Amino acid sequence: MKILSLFLSIFFICMACFDSSAEAQSTPPAMPDTAQLEKMAARFAPTAIRVDTSKLSPGDRQALVKLIDAARIYNDIYMRQLWSGNLGLYARLQKDPTALGKARLHYFWLNKGPWSDIDEFKAFIPGVPPRKPLGANFYPEDMTKEEFEAWIATLPQAEQEQAKSFFTVIRRKSASTHSGAARPTAQSHPFESVPYSEEYKDDLAKCADLLKQAAGLTDNSSLKKFLSLRADAFLSNDYYESDLAWMDLDAPLDITIGPYETYNDELFGYKAAFEAYINLRDEAESAKLSAFSKHLQAVENNLPIDPQYRNPKLGAAAPLRVVDEIIATGDGAHGVQTAAYNLPNDERVVQQKGAKRVMMKNVQEAKFRSVLLPIARVMLTKSSMVDVNFDSFFTHIVAHELMHGLGPHQITINGRATTPRVELKELFGAIEEAKADVTGLFALQYLMDHAKAIGLDNLLPSDAAAQRQLYVTYLASSFRSLRFGLNDAHGKGMAVQFNYLMDKRGFTEHGDGTFSVNMEKIRSAVHDLDHDLLTLEAQGDYAGAKKMLTEMGVIRPAVKRALAKLQDIPTDIEPIFVTADSVSGDPTPATAPTAQRTGRNRRKE
Repeated sequence: MKILSLFLSIFFICMACFDSSAEAQSTPPAMPDTAQLEKMAARFAPTAIRVDTSKLSPGDRQALVKLIDAARIYNDIYMRQLWSGNLGLYARLQKDPTALGKARLHYFWLNKGPWSDIDEFKAFIPGVPPRKPLGANFYPEDMTKEEFEAWIATLPQAEQEQAKSFFTVIRRKSASTHSGAARPTAQSHPFESVPYSEEYKDDLAKCADLLKQAAGLTDNSSLKKFLSLRADAFLSNDYYESDLAWMDLDAPLDITIGPYETYNDELFGYKAAFEAYINLRDEAESAKLSAFSKHLQAVENNLPIDPQYRNPKLGAAAPLRVVDEIIATGDGAHGVQTAAYNLPNDERVVQQKGAKRVMMKNVQEAKFRSVLLPIARVMLTKSSMVDVNFDSFFTHIVAHELMHGLGPHQITINGRATTPRVELKELFGAIEEAKADVTGLFALQYLMDHAKAIGLDNLLPSDAAAQRQLYVTYLASSFRSLRFGLNDAHGKGMAVQFNYLMDKRGFTEHGDGTFSVNMEKIRSAVHDLDHDLLTLEAQGDYAGAKKMLTEMGVIRPAVKRALAKLQDIPTDIEPIFVTADSVSGDPTPATAPTAQRTGRNRRKE
């Protein structure tokens, strides 16, 4: 009896320990409190975005109001694209008057969702998935890559193209697949492709109406044409003609509005998120920097890649626009702010007209002042710090955007015509961003070497000091990009660059945790890395890209220790769109939640 009693005691103690352990394992991770959330938000320096719009024509000033209102609709569409529960959570957060509720709402708005962009998409609000779904809300949240690919294999070619289209979402056909019911097999066609024009019908109809109104107000014919065609595209789901019109846009108001980038689709990189940028063109800077575009073919002809992969005839000269941003929304206004972009992504348009590069100079200046200079003071040697300057920072961003249009775009794999984007799938973003960075360095070095012969010596200084400033400013900027996190295509791509160049001794780490550029090694290191990245794209080498990102796309211990010294320096800016609010007559900040706004349809969900 005593033995049985002892056995039972031991049994119940073990079961209690097991239950306690299981409970501990099932306990969700602790969410940040008010102080922690405020510290997380402090990584984004509040920055007033002001633009002088006084020189716009009366018609354009009226059109600008409509365009700002249209752009703000994209915040709601983008939040729906990110996660199915986003707008419901957003509405609940707006009703929470506590200090914690306000801190959560603020950081939610910075990220446009409950996951922190620069913390590997970790949740900071309870009751949501612990990480952003890989496929965002473009696919069923419980869908696997294998399940999608098995379904795709059963479809005719035209339907496969729709399933992979930039402008469709994938939905399950039957709700019976949930609540424990067995999923249908691939052969029973469990999914369907739904056009954006149907999925976001109400919002896009409102946006189309505002664009039509703006088109009727502007006195610029190219803007009128683009806005009219883009309004039609929202309803037809065919963006080709409006993309062509966007390439021809030549107006003081430089507008980008539509579904473009695919970074949020971490499953395949197929689906485009909605974003808007309402900008005012800087005519003088645009004219000056457009000189770069005249020499792109010479750069292409000398890229460090097998000559068979070079493009002997690039498309039409790519437009280069320098602008001041008035407002950004949707995918263009969460986490780290966009400083430049290269669009469109439709290869048909790129082949026919090239791609347009848009540089937001006022955003870049804000990032340089608030982030890059403080980072450089901590991370670089004292002798290197003097070589960091805005002109080098800005020029490399220009080159980065130009280089998205160079290198392999149309490739052939085993006799099959395809593109690097299709072949590299979800890996394309990080590889392409790294390629644009490194090819940008290569191109600038090439142009510096030939500046006098091609008449760029007044625009692009090419002496030893200018070359040193280029690479040192790039080194300082690399730490800025690494802080974006490895879930970000730019951050992951920068990790590849940094580690590769360290291994090739292009960068040097010193005993005090500072870094410098080895000018004797950096040029050859950049050449070799550019060759490797361009070749991955030219060959559509998914396995090679996976290997590079796995081995090089990491934060090594020495860099992690160095980055820890930057905790008190902002990671990026939090834009306050002062001019946009003033122009639209909205007294609340443009970063305020939708339900608090008065300037755009007073829509609440």
